[in-house]
Amino acid sequence: MINQTHLLSSVTELMEKACTMLPDDVHAALSQAFEREPEGSVARGTLETILQSARLSREHGLPICQDTGVPLVIVRTVPGPVMFAVESAVREALRRLTEKGILRQNCVDPLTGRNTGDNIGEHVPQVHFLPAHEATSIGVMFKGGGSENMSAQYALPHAGLGADRNLDGVRKCVLDAVFQAQGKGCSPGILGVCIGGDRASGHLIAKETLFRRLDEPNPSPVLAKLEETIVEQANSLGIGPMGLGGRTTLLGARFAAAGRHPACYFVTVSYSCWATRRARIELDDEGRISRWL
Repeated sequence: MINQTHLLSSVTELMEKACTMLPDDVHAALSQAFEREPEGSVARGTLETILQSARLSREHGLPICQDTGVPLVIVRTVPGPVMFAVESAVREALRRLTEKGILRQNCVDPLTGRNTGDNIGEHVPQVHFLPAHEATSIGVMFKGGGSENMSAQYALPHAGLGADRNLDGVRKCVLDAVFQAQGKGCSPGILGVCIGGDRASGHLIAKETLFRRLDEPNPSPVLAKLEETIVEQANSLGIGPMGLGGRTTLLGARFAAAGRHPACYFVTVSYSCWATRRARIELDDEGRISRWL
């Protein structure tokens, strides 16, 4: 049976790690990008600063970015009482980490304009439950406002881009999203893309793809090829780190496909900055961390 004290400790540790420790696959991609940029270039210097900042955050337990983002929580579990226990632990962990200063106060009431002060508000945090047959797993992502502002959704066909209802049309939309961002989402970024779905599901699925590691191949050969093409072509745009020019505009792209209505063909792009803060754990029966995923 889940022990609420163990569960709260596990969720708090999960969130603190996500906020202060850049995932190893993202760190590796940034290091590779640093090596690609010419000696003495602005791009290389910018990436060096990013890597130094990430190292200091890891060593001192500090937030990777002053914008600690909006939490997204994905829980896979057997339906039952554990769902209520996990949601309660998520909310309390957010309160505690906000009070501790690990998380910035990032929840504002849109009607009053007042900050709630604890990262808790109407429909915040977003906790999504998915069915599982075995152990409970929890994934958390903190996505910054700058990158969220650069996210986009397109409806095909798109006359302005000359994009039809096919994968080449998808490619044109995704590259347009990168071009429009121009580094404002704190590039080099990582894209989560949903092809299909409806307007609501597309955004969630696109964001959820960002949990997939950069060194984890797409199980669909078609989507894997499209990911490679997008990264290659985006990096040829010359936008570079923080929009200051260079060879690295994207660290990666993660694609998923979802069933769509015959009348609709949406392409949803969730832009994530270089500080892609995500972490996942699996719990034992009492709510302790059994392993990091």
